Amino acid sequence: MTDNPWIRCPKPRPDARVRLFCIPHAGGGAATFRLWQDQLPGDVEVRAIQLPGRENRLLEKPFTEVETIVEELSLLIRPDLDRTYAVFGHSMGALIAFELIRQLRLHGAELPEVLLASGYRAPQVRLPGAPIHLLPNSEFLEEVQRRYDAVPREALENAELMELLLPTLRADIAVCDSYVYRDDDPLPLPIVALGGEHDGQVGVRDLEAWKEQTSGSFGVQQFPGDHFYLQTAQEALLARVSAELAKAGG
Repeated sequence: MTDNPWIRCPKPRPDARVRLFCIPHAGGGAATFRLWQDQLPGDVEVRAIQLPGRENRLLEKPFTEVETIVEELSLLIRPDLDRTYAVFGHSMGALIAFELIRQLRLHGAELPEVLLASGYRAPQVRLPGAPIHLLPNSEFLEEVQRRYDAVPREALENAELMELLLPTLRADIAVCDSYVYRDDDPLPLPIVALGGEHDGQVGVRDLEAWKEQTSGSFGVQQFPGDHFYLQTAQEALLARVSAELAKAGG
């Protein structure tokens, strides 16, 4: 297992042909992808990004801006880019993945074979509605649930647990709220935009707009489910991910 606190790899595959870096949604951690390794081809190694402020890094202060995340992550991930790799990001994770690749390009680092952007509108498309990360706790949680249904009921009913989780969730939402898109050249690699058919925040047009961000090939696919379709349609999603990784390095 890597000793980098930013990268979790519970089942290392030293001979893997391709590495898949996975970046979770707002409030989520590396455990989001804990079952993926066993459901992907044997030549794939999953490495999940663990941001500060969650799971084993719960006591660390979370970041509130995407720029500071990718500046640090782009340096810490560099030693792990020694073979063919791809990047998957869900919701906030898709935004981080996109800006991470831009940052890697800026520093002349090896780029991924493909960006798998899930559950997030193309970065040049403005988020609808007013920022919510500064709302009082009750209003903030109500709006997060209305938009994403992101917090499990058992967590909402546990005041002590919510006291621990709220700062990270609020910081993650601030990452999205504060994001300002900057024009730049399209990425020279394929992008595949993925989402749920019944996601009330990210529609097919939002996914199709990712095409503007690549000078390579582009694909889009929706799956049964809502914003967290990756949990309810995991088998179908991982079939598409596997198909994209099979092309990597070819």
